[in-house]
Amino acid sequence: MSKLFLNNNSKRRKLRIRENLSGTSERPRLSVFRSNRYIYAQIVDDVNGKTLVSVSTKELDSKTPKLDSSMIAGLELAKRASEKGIKAVVFDRNGYIYHGRVQKFAEGSRQGGLEF
Repeated sequence: MSKLFLNNNSKRRKLRIRENLSGTSERPRLSVFRSNRYIYAQIVDDVNGKTLVSVSTKELDSKTPKLDSSMIAGLELAKRASEKGIKAVVFDRNGYIYHGRVQKFAEGSRQGGLEF
């Protein structure tokens, strides 16, 4: 399969998910981006177009394995969100399969106190 074809499929999958998800001020959207090295996440209010809280494993600067650092990032995001008064979010996996680092990030967020 060509790289272009695979990229097109992931874009279509992402758009299909985003049709049904939207973040409001009382329940913002938790968006996750996974690169080969890091995982980035932000809590977004789509109505106002504002990013409320963000975190990345790059800024945490941990020398732990990727799965463990994803869990730590989820806990850190939940901590920052609770400081801003955010308790419930809508989880946007951004077209990624709910497996591996995305799953560990979600579990860490739930352990930190976020509800989704």
